[in-house]
Amino acid sequence: MAWRPPNPVRLTILWIGLGLARLGVIDRERARHTTDLAWPRIVTGIARMSKNAVDVALVGIAIGEMAIAGVGFAAPFWGLAFTVGGGVAGGTIALVSQRYGAEKYDELGMAIRSSVLLVLVISVPLAAVFNAFAPDFISIISDNPDVIDEGAEYLAVVAFGVPFAGLNLIGSRTFVGMDDAWTPMILRGGGALANIGFSAILIFGLGKGVVGAALGTVLSNVIVTAAFAVLLLRGRFPGVPDVVVTVDPFGTYLDPEMLRSLVTIGTPVFLRNMVWTVAEIPLLGIVDIFGTDTASAYVITRRIWGIMNTPGWGFGLAASSLVGQELGRGDEDTAGEYGTEIITFAVAVYAVSALLVAVFAEPIVHAFVDDPGPNTIPIAISLVYAACAAIVFRGVVGAAEGALNAAGDTRWPFYAQASGMFLGAIPLAYLGATTSLGLWGLYLAFAAETILPAAINYYRFGTGRWKAISRSYRPATPTADD
Repeated sequence: MAWRPPNPVRLTILWIGLGLARLGVIDRERARHTTDLAWPRIVTGIARMSKNAVDVALVGIAIGEMAIAGVGFAAPFWGLAFTVGGGVAGGTIALVSQRYGAEKYDELGMAIRSSVLLVLVISVPLAAVFNAFAPDFISIISDNPDVIDEGAEYLAVVAFGVPFAGLNLIGSRTFVGMDDAWTPMILRGGGALANIGFSAILIFGLGKGVVGAALGTVLSNVIVTAAFAVLLLRGRFPGVPDVVVTVDPFGTYLDPEMLRSLVTIGTPVFLRNMVWTVAEIPLLGIVDIFGTDTASAYVITRRIWGIMNTPGWGFGLAASSLVGQELGRGDEDTAGEYGTEIITFAVAVYAVSALLVAVFAEPIVHAFVDDPGPNTIPIAISLVYAACAAIVFRGVVGAAEGALNAAGDTRWPFYAQASGMFLGAIPLAYLGATTSLGLWGLYLAFAAETILPAAINYYRFGTGRWKAISRSYRPATPTADD
């Protein structure tokens, strides 16, 4: 393999993992293996979430708080692309990792083709609806005409990127399932950087405002989709390792058994992702009650939260891949050990990153808006502190969820996410908006959003029931005990 320059994210994560290994908490070699799979996905997440944050910062500097709120209020609808794609991709990584672990390479192409078909069937009509009815969707959240105009302009254009965003998730999960997190990092991380460049040129160079931010997102997603397609079909693409297993584009797409498995595994993942997307709409509507300053501060905090949450992306997918591969080999005990250690590893990394963000909260917030309202900055800083305290529990949520996904046990993460949002975050935020609880309602909403799902996912993982569930999705291999 070609030499790769040292990466500070990898070195930091590995340092934490080796520290845990010295304490006897996790196995040293598993810490290295988990790091190798997790860090590229974390870098990809940082790039993508930074792109989202930069979009908000750019439109905030170019236009103002109304644009920040408008783009923020369009976010849950754009997020449906990742809800749809992530649901199918949840099935993709389970099927691919198990077959890769069992060396059933002939079945990988069928899983990938079926995933592509499923994503397109769902996402293309969704994109058309968003484009046609963009103002109606934004007006669900806000009645401010300026915010509606900005948000609708953004949503109508970014809708064209919905199918491509879904396909990118399929490509990413396919490679992670085959023990390669480097390739998705290069392609999707590169796409995120290209997105920032496109947006800057379109917003400031051509004066396109929020439309420029949306066009940058669409263009970058198209480029990344094309790169994944070339790599999977031809086996090679500049800047990334060659692929051993390629996909025949003319093979069967309608395999009933494969589609059934994707739907069975992916539907709870889709519903879990949908919980946040659907919950974000009333949550943003509640935040709008606080006023424009608080709404803008909340949108800024959510962008910072997105960057802080990227360790969960890496550790969740590492758990899905490594646990899934061990299950594919029939070694359920090792799968359980991997899952437990990755959860511990993830919590430690979240704690370190949250501490760093808390220390630099004020300058980070100031980077988002050039001419803020009188209360926007102090409110945003206080919300960031609350987010830093709550985000640590995402280490349990994401890593346990990844292990359960690998087994095909995807219902409990859905229950967990639904409980956190509908029983915790939304009621608390509403109390804050309508009673003397005030901003404390939003602080507590952040905590409830993570603590409830962490408790539920960890409980389910601890029962070990997921091991038995995985047996119905594995290729035909004996168990380790046979």
